[in-house]
Amino acid sequence: MACNYKVRPRKNENIERVIKRFNKKVKKLGIIEEVKERRHYIKPSERRRKAKKRSDARRRKEEAKRRKQTT
Repeated sequence: MACNYKVRPRKNENIERVIKRFNKKVKKLGIIEEVKERRHYIKPSERRRKAKKRSDARRRKEEAKRRKQTT
């Protein structure tokens, strides 16, 4: 799991902007998804099944993108 992440406000930066930068960085690092996944125990077979499903979807999306570029 990732460690604590800090965002320091820049000079004259709005607090909403600082929070937005923090949320963007945390999302990019995948911390939120990891916390959600660790909330409940998932059997190893279920993890593999979900990972395979995600990779198949990613592969199909890439193939569709390639087909669209060639037409």
